[in-house]
Amino acid sequence: MVTNTSQISSVMSTYSRFPVALVKGKGSYVWDDQGNQFLDFTSGIATCNLGHVPNVVKEKLEEQLQNIWHCSNLYHIPNQEKLAALLTANSCGDQVFFCNSGAEANEAAIKLARRYTSKVKGEGSYEVITFKQSFHGRTLATLSATGQEKIQQGFAPLVPGFSYLPFNDFDALNELAIRKPAAVLLELVQGEGGVIPADPDWVSKMAQICQENDILLMVDEVQTGIGRTGTLFAYEHYGIEPDVISVAKGLGSGFPIGAIIAKEKAAKGFDPGSHGSTFGGNPLASAAGVATISHIVESNLLSHVKEITEYLDLQLQELKEKFPLIKEVRGKGLLKGLVVEGDAPEIVKKAIGNKLLILTAGPNVLRILPPLTATKEEINEFKEKLEKTFQSK
Repeated sequence: MVTNTSQISSVMSTYSRFPVALVKGKGSYVWDDQGNQFLDFTSGIATCNLGHVPNVVKEKLEEQLQNIWHCSNLYHIPNQEKLAALLTANSCGDQVFFCNSGAEANEAAIKLARRYTSKVKGEGSYEVITFKQSFHGRTLATLSATGQEKIQQGFAPLVPGFSYLPFNDFDALNELAIRKPAAVLLELVQGEGGVIPADPDWVSKMAQICQENDILLMVDEVQTGIGRTGTLFAYEHYGIEPDVISVAKGLGSGFPIGAIIAKEKAAKGFDPGSHGSTFGGNPLASAAGVATISHIVESNLLSHVKEITEYLDLQLQELKEKFPLIKEVRGKGLLKGLVVEGDAPEIVKKAIGNKLLILTAGPNVLRILPPLTATKEEINEFKEKLEKTFQSK
């Protein structure tokens, strides 16, 4: 635990931090500055998908550190080209724009939608439809796109051009054909909104309406992408092909990087000078991305994710049967939500006392995010620690 939490910090108080200072990580475990070991089933909020400090990424970063750390995007960056080729070869997209975070990726998607409608279609429509309880980021545009009032409080006036429909509501989709917005921005599992998966038939209907009305279908895969749900991208579960995919978090195994992957049609919205990023896709970030994606697609990791997901599901159902406070288990792949009766943040605090790190997704949902490399033994350890947490008063 942190030795002196009463000390005044020079860091702005934008986070409600737990009294733990993490200084080391490896695989599914982290250690604090007092030497305490914690089982980390947050994965840095779905970021350390290969676990902490994975050797395959560490080696590539160490190699790149000996060469060049940064250069302007005015020049070709070989690692960036490699990563873009990997992402397009393993998705339905054709071209990639690199940035530094999920919020920036969604900003780029929003800008691309507006630019595509104006430049390619020659129309004035710029509205982007999102969904209630969604979360798309903390910049002014992405919090305006987010369908949660609590995220938007105190930041008025919001950026215009966003409307919110009910999630998984079939009747609401009729609005799309009527309003013909520039784009739809959708999470296939609402992570921050409660770990709520999208209904496959609902998504299919939406994709059909978008295609018939030339509405860009943009999927926010910041939390669900890079293997988290058992496929490289969550959209693969739904039988659709988005026009734009935003990714970040797991793309660099903890090294900051984000991207949008766009079909050629949509990518035409951007041309030289229309968008940019100083650090986006720089040599170090791209090296981390190349190592991460290469390992996932070349190894048997996604098969392991499917296998370990089945095992985790079994353990969570057993917990539900044992503890009546668990009302529902939901999610997809290794993005799981436990709907609980009671105060989820308080349960998270108790779990820390049992050397287990988990998250919330609202006041009554526990969010479970093991690394994709988690073992059955680690799942068993997680179950034991969570049982102990539920049993404590």
